[in-house]
Amino acid sequence: MRQRHKLPLWLGITFLATAGVQQALAADPYSPEPASSYQDPPAFNWSGAYVGAHGGLGFTGSPNLFSDRNGVVFGAQAGYNMQVGPGIVGAEIEGSYLGDTEHKVSGGKLKEKWRGAIKAKAGLSFDQTLVYGTAGYAMTSYKKGGGVQNDVGFKGGYLVGAGVEQAFAGGLSAKIEYNYITTPDVRTNTAFGSSEKDINSHVIKAGVNMRF
Repeated sequence: MRQRHKLPLWLGITFLATAGVQQALAADPYSPEPASSYQDPPAFNWSGAYVGAHGGLGFTGSPNLFSDRNGVVFGAQAGYNMQVGPGIVGAEIEGSYLGDTEHKVSGGKLKEKWRGAIKAKAGLSFDQTLVYGTAGYAMTSYKKGGGVQNDVGFKGGYLVGAGVEQAFAGGLSAKIEYNYITTPDVRTNTAFGSSEKDINSHVIKAGVNMRF
């Protein structure tokens, strides 16, 4: 008799326990948190081609805006950048009108008229800010000034420099750049005879680029 009474009792306990677990699960269902839909914005990338224009000041000594030896510089440039991590490498060509920047030579003066340059560029990017150095080959046209009897024409030399460029929306960027240009063995003829001199120039310029 006792065994027959125990079986219904255990069945009743099992039923109540199962019902209690189901009720607890229904009261507190598990729902995992949805994955966040926010994504960090992509880092700025300097890679690609660009064209632009520049203007500034050419000088031979200290950059005195009121010195008559200085010349106003303006021109255009085009180039290509490639970015690897924060590093930037690139190449640029530019042409500039030099506004008669004046140089003293033995027995007279020479004036710069035009310059074309092919430059390599390397630097580091800090998101939309680029700090870079540049070096290349420059061809400068010299014409005769007071006391000099010959126009030199185009003469090859070397260029080094550095700059900072800031990018904006829409592919536009603005830069400030300094260049030092040395042209060796420039020959001039004066009333005192012929002589050769290394011509050293400085340019400070501001420019804008449109990137593609």
